[in-house]
Amino acid sequence: MAYSYNRLWKLLIDRKMSRTEMRKQAGISTNILAKMGKDEPVSMDSLAKICTTLNCGLDDIVEITTDTQK
Repeated sequence: MAYSYNRLWKLLIDRKMSRTEMRKQAGISTNILAKMGKDEPVSMDSLAKICTTLNCGLDDIVEITTDTQK
């Protein structure tokens, strides 16, 4: 599976919010933010905190696709 957080980064730009501001308001660690920057999977709890902070849904911040290349 491939994860992409491009939707989250675009949402932050639209709201004129930095990644650090979002991280602090959501209460997630810098490690979680680093994983998201590398398009790695993070816990559902972390994603829920971000969605609650930004008042949006999961599909607004993450896109999950199946990796068909092997």
